[in-house]
Amino acid sequence: MLVFGFQVWVPDLTQSEMWGEINSEMNSDMSDELQLFALKNIPLIEPGDHLDEVIIDALKANGFTLQSGDLIVIAQKIVSKSEDRYRNLASVTVSEQAIKLAQQVGKDPRLVELILSESQQVIRAIPGVLIVQHRLGLIHANAGIDHSNISNGYANNEAEFEADTRVLLLPKNPDQSAQRLREQLKSRTGMDVGVVINDSVGRAWRKGTMGLAIGVSGVEPLRDLCGQSDLFGQQLQATELGYADELASAASLLMGQANEARPVVLIRGASQGSPAERERGARSLQREAERDLFR
Repeated sequence: MLVFGFQVWVPDLTQSEMWGEINSEMNSDMSDELQLFALKNIPLIEPGDHLDEVIIDALKANGFTLQSGDLIVIAQKIVSKSEDRYRNLASVTVSEQAIKLAQQVGKDPRLVELILSESQQVIRAIPGVLIVQHRLGLIHANAGIDHSNISNGYANNEAEFEADTRVLLLPKNPDQSAQRLREQLKSRTGMDVGVVINDSVGRAWRKGTMGLAIGVSGVEPLRDLCGQSDLFGQQLQATELGYADELASAASLLMGQANEARPVVLIRGASQGSPAERERGARSLQREAERDLFR
């Protein structure tokens, strides 16, 4: 069993008096302990596989039973695989726009054509880097299209194609995918759990990738702390917590990025938020274009 946990220290009354009274409302939805468990022995996922069955079987094999309030964080890649979001570069018809852009960034024109087909607009294009706004609203390198941890072979009953030409797209609608998986898990277990689909993304001005929630159901994605008081009684004016992103990032520490084969993480101890907030989805985390100062 792989366990990652931490505890948040909450000061007692004597210590809190040193700083001023802590607003009890501020901590009402905050847990002082989180437990994260990476589920081992998840099989390789193929198109049409039922992820609810895979997750329930893995929970049993790892000694767990779903409980009320549990959260499941699942890697985007196995969601895309189960939904058969594979594409064969050998079958892509390349446009003049893709050819010109491919020359600019030094990428395969067929890949660039797929990136454009999945995108609303090109944000940045320099040698080796193509940043776009995905049709889902996400700002992503290569529109989230990936070829790592993908076996060569058959897709959509096509003949076997040349090596390294099969790529994987993001799910068509990650929020719907999360909602569907949540409903399936509830139908099979009776437990209404939260589901977060995470993906690895780069960040402006920072090196390294981290987990990002691209699909959310059953847990509040964004927690608004405006109006609450800090330790000294001052009201917070512009504080919003990217709650689902933080859960996705924590789970990524256990999932890994290479050959770890741990695409599902069980989280216990995290608040799901109010019933209304649980239904907002990951799109609520996206900043409106008119308020984006850096695009």
